[in-house]
Amino acid sequence: TKVFDSGLGISLFRDNSTRTRFSFASACNLLGLEVQDLDEGKSQIAHGETVRETANMISFMADVIGIRDDMYIGKGNAYMHEVSDAVKEGHEDGVLEQRPTLVNLQCDIDHPTQIMADAAHIIKEFGGVENLKGKKLAMTWAYSPSYGKPLSVPQGAIGLFTRLGMEVVLAHPEGYEVMPEVEEIAKKQAEACGGSFRKTNDMKDAFKDADIVYPKSWAPFGAMEKRTKLYGDNDHEGIKALEKVLLEENGKHKDWACTEEMMSLTKDGKALYLHCLPADITGVSCEEGEVDATVFDRYRVPLYKEASYKPYVIAAMIFLSKFKNPVETLKELERKGTDRVQP
Repeated sequence: TKVFDSGLGISLFRDNSTRTRFSFASACNLLGLEVQDLDEGKSQIAHGETVRETANMISFMADVIGIRDDMYIGKGNAYMHEVSDAVKEGHEDGVLEQRPTLVNLQCDIDHPTQIMADAAHIIKEFGGVENLKGKKLAMTWAYSPSYGKPLSVPQGAIGLFTRLGMEVVLAHPEGYEVMPEVEEIAKKQAEACGGSFRKTNDMKDAFKDADIVYPKSWAPFGAMEKRTKLYGDNDHEGIKALEKVLLEENGKHKDWACTEEMMSLTKDGKALYLHCLPADITGVSCEEGEVDATVFDRYRVPLYKEASYKPYVIAAMIFLSKFKNPVETLKELERKGTDRVQP
């Protein structure tokens, strides 16, 4: 599968990562690219270098740039567009021989590589994408002892699965809304694709007869907007006060957890449980969290398989963006029949 003889895959992570970081590295290696991580603290970015200059300077031999920037509402996706525009300009001006592909490894709006890995997993579990039509998927908030989890996973889920004709339910306590623009997209896509999209403030309602459940904590959209402004104003006291309020609010909803009782409400009590990982597991990683240990352990192997799709999702994104005739290129690779590990 090594379709590149040389070249770089540049990664920039502005938030912590395990699965996505190693998935990006694995995808680049699979295709023949060497990975170089951009450490902003050790570059001239720390001394005021512009985004346009940095993007061009790192891209002379780069075929792909992967960015994770998910912590601040209104910032991450905008930064990715700024980088993309900069390398497009560099290519048009003759500075860059090729325009690097930009892969969104999670922003403030979406987590496309994760959600497509989720989709690959459920397609496999249900025997084909055509079998997803009419299936009920519950994307629900779940309690966590931490407060600042991004909105990108629930937003990505309702953004993609409504395109597959599924019955998508978004459930959360009052006040834990996601971005309204994403909800509107989900509604329009559901109407266009023969599925449905609705919201509820009742977790049991969402789990009732669900084929798939995705209980995952996230911070309220309004609070994340406020948090972004406080960080921009360098208001440390304001940030501490907001954290206190949000943790107290989270604590009011500890009953929003994926328990055995909750799972019994799903279709035949055997809904497919999804999570982007790491999950807050009650009695394991925290005292009280998103999911009971018995539920998580029962789905541990499928969850790990779910995560295993991500390197291939990222590799496919890079591959499809760089080759004009991807089908023919794949056929040629198949004809060669070279094993990754030689006996």
